[in-house]
Amino acid sequence: MPVAETLATSTFYEDRGTGPALLLVHGHPFDHTMWQPQIDRFSRTHRVLAPDLRGYGATPLGATTGATALGDFAEDLVALLDHLEIGECVLAGLSMGGQIAMELVRRHPARVRGLVLADTFPAAETEEGRAARNAMADRLLAEGMRGYADEVLDRMVAPYNAHAAPHVHRMMRATDPAAAAAALRGRAERPDHRATLAALTVPALVVVGRDDTYTPVADAEETHALLHRSTLTVIERAAHLPNLERPEEFDAALDAFLRSLVRPS
Repeated sequence: MPVAETLATSTFYEDRGTGPALLLVHGHPFDHTMWQPQIDRFSRTHRVLAPDLRGYGATPLGATTGATALGDFAEDLVALLDHLEIGECVLAGLSMGGQIAMELVRRHPARVRGLVLADTFPAAETEEGRAARNAMADRLLAEGMRGYADEVLDRMVAPYNAHAAPHVHRMMRATDPAAAAAALRGRAERPDHRATLAALTVPALVVVGRDDTYTPVADAEETHALLHRSTLTVIERAAHLPNLERPEEFDAALDAFLRSLVRPS
């Protein structure tokens, strides 16, 4: 994998295909291979960029101490685009990746020509949620990732989608606990992105698994309602990772969205 020097670390990324840039931002606690079906499919029509976020996959945590804010991740991604001399991209993020995408578009709206938000939500963290994320960060530092991975696997991937479970479990187990804890502490302080979405003028796609209990369909409907130019797609028989659980259905929605962005020659 190539590497780009970003703000506090060296970002490893996959760069495949030619055409308009499609930047895929993975969730927590995963790595860029979370997007493998989409990398394989859309690199036929786009230049697909899939980085390992700071502390995940092959990208080291670097100089981060204590917490990695959404803004840190967002600026790493902008530095990657700068490194590759890419002015604008279609930006897609799932779960934490969606929150990073919202922070990036808030800071650098000119860099995004289309936004894809999958299984994510824009509201600021609640006091209860903040306490839970910080407690989980403490637990991961003390115990490592295995117990957490075992506990949440059936919420990440619905039990009826067993084909996707081994890959998801491997990614979670392989994540650096210090990086996962730092991201959790950063997300505990995340801002409210609803005003950002309400002001967004570029087209957007909102996707959610029908059986997602982390970000239920109602959250996706609220996100869709905030956006002026959006399409909502609910993936049946999928939980929190519909791109892996039901890649054909997810890819069909993403393909239709990308085709809608093609500018006439």
